Amino acid sequence: MEKIVIKGGISLAGEVQVSGAKNSALPLLFATLLADGRSEICNIPHLRDINTAVKLLRELGAEVSFTADCIQVDATKIRSIEASYDLVKTMRASVLVLGPLLARCGHARVSLPGGCAIGARPINLHLKGLEALGATIKLDHGYVEATAKQLRGAKISLDMPTVGGTENLLMAASLADGETVLENAAREPEIVQLAEALNSMGAKIEGAGTAIIHVQGVEKLQPLKCSVIPDRIEAGTFMIAAAITGGNVLVRGAVQADQEALISKMLEAGVKIYPEADGLRVIGPQQLKPVDVRTGVFPGFPTDMQAQFMALMTKAEGTSRISETVFENRFMHVCELQRMGADIQIDGHSAIIRGNSNLTGAPVMATDLRASASLILAGLAAENTTEVSRIYHLDRGYEKIEKKLAALGADVRREQE
Repeated sequence: MEKIVIKGGISLAGEVQVSGAKNSALPLLFATLLADGRSEICNIPHLRDINTAVKLLRELGAEVSFTADCIQVDATKIRSIEASYDLVKTMRASVLVLGPLLARCGHARVSLPGGCAIGARPINLHLKGLEALGATIKLDHGYVEATAKQLRGAKISLDMPTVGGTENLLMAASLADGETVLENAAREPEIVQLAEALNSMGAKIEGAGTAIIHVQGVEKLQPLKCSVIPDRIEAGTFMIAAAITGGNVLVRGAVQADQEALISKMLEAGVKIYPEADGLRVIGPQQLKPVDVRTGVFPGFPTDMQAQFMALMTKAEGTSRISETVFENRFMHVCELQRMGADIQIDGHSAIIRGNSNLTGAPVMATDLRASASLILAGLAAENTTEVSRIYHLDRGYEKIEKKLAALGADVRREQE
């Protein structure tokens, strides 16, 4: 087991390059299952979840190879249509093979992912949508078995915008017979990239990035060649790292249009943010102001930035409230921040942060991916030394974060427990 050790109190300065987005790379990798031939996806981040996706693709029969930051996938021969529990339990995004396998092979058997640390996250909307496309769905011993001789276009109205559900249905509908209209679709930048990638393969998709997406099914798709967009959550994490340390950092790859909700709240907190040619410059104030935040689906404030923003608010002068509306159990980082001296109280689905805390280093434990980041951010602003354990969560979504922070001047290193 490894841990991250941080000696806080240093203002960050310099430039940092944002890696490719994990949440875009994963659906793109699984989209390669839709076509014969050799696909290539570049700007792939080196993460545990990417390794899991590659293992799953290989188990399905695809040939996978690497060159620099690119992955080549040849899915001409699919030997298996099953995603096992052993892989799905370690990465929920594995369920995104359901739509491509069903559309390409007419049959898919995928383990139910179950719950996770931050909430239940069911896939019922994925299944309802596939049934509307003509699939027969059966639940058997913890697996989803989906069959369809030929998927047919349909009008699908999602009960709520679901990123994974929208992605699964976009991939399935691309090879369906006729037109599919997807209402109340997720609007995230990762959805837009997937739709653009599918269109480059020969799909006919319009409206991605809005609540209504039209998909005209085609008979066959070509191999994919694309480059993954920058990770907006990693970018946001480095933006807060600059702000919480009173630093001055150029976050290369940060896209202003993807960060509007976060930028609005950071400006309200007194942080200065300036767009530059290839990123955003973030300058932390001498004293942060308290800000209330309510998470929501894109373009609302991202739930994946909630824990990091909470760390920022522990240093604000006054009281702030953060309300979580997406996941029911995403405040597990609170008790760890409290160990560092943060004054936070839970009130239902909200956390009340009495800021201006004199954070002090302590041994803390990461409970999920974004909680890991929040503890590192708090450690950067704390007195003395913070040790963050169980960082295998961190390695699922942040590429070499300790090296990137060290390049900005932070006293941070990775050690064996």
